[in-house]
Amino acid sequence: MLFRSQRNQGWVALKVFAPAGLSDPAERQDLRTRFLQEAQVLQRLRHPDIVALQAAGESAGQLWLAMELAPGCPLDRYVRPSALLPMPVVVALGQRVAAALAYAHTQGVVHRDIKPSNVLVSLGEQSLKLTDFGTARLLDHCRTRTEVMLGSPAYMAPELLAGNAATPASDLYALGVVLFELLTGQLPHRSASMGELLRQIANDPAPDLRHLRPDVPAPLAQAVTRLLSRRQADRPANGQQVARELGVARALMAAP
Repeated sequence: MLFRSQRNQGWVALKVFAPAGLSDPAERQDLRTRFLQEAQVLQRLRHPDIVALQAAGESAGQLWLAMELAPGCPLDRYVRPSALLPMPVVVALGQRVAAALAYAHTQGVVHRDIKPSNVLVSLGEQSLKLTDFGTARLLDHCRTRTEVMLGSPAYMAPELLAGNAATPASDLYALGVVLFELLTGQLPHRSASMGELLRQIANDPAPDLRHLRPDVPAPLAQAVTRLLSRRQADRPANGQQVARELGVARALMAAP
């Protein structure tokens, strides 16, 4: 929801979390403490391509976040086959997301839910904002008594499906899924059955981009393939490396 900030007289986006299944006062206090501690970490993130968390608190038993109101629309507008962006634009956006992730990871923050709807873009203003940074972790605190699978399964790295903790490598895997989808109009793994989708992610290598887009240059296809590696050790070391690899592919596309 939108809310007008008293502090800076500007508009902010307000997210409200209702803790589920916590009736014990001690548990609720522990949740509140952990939520606000995590919010303090997120408030230290200051990057031009990351939506800023301006404040956090509790009102009437509900925890809330007040975030910078970013221009543009979610990137999922451009994942339909009829609405795909030009390849150089996709690569440029991927570079910016990778650089934003690299910054956050050096601050000890993992996003945990990278997907097109969490990237806001205004192409005319050349604006990109990665949003809901760390919200999945905050939601985790709010759902400790439930068995909800956090994140979006189609974008989740194999190690997350195995129950391992989120790491920078799992964010980079999700970025690979986003790039694959933006370039082809489809996910690397698809199934009407959740069980089959999870099995594919865990066991099947992602298809080569060039099987669906023969015009994708080899360096770009290889960069996305590395991001989508099932083994964390086979993925790029960090977001800066991803940004560099995408930069090489972008330069080749611009060359005569």
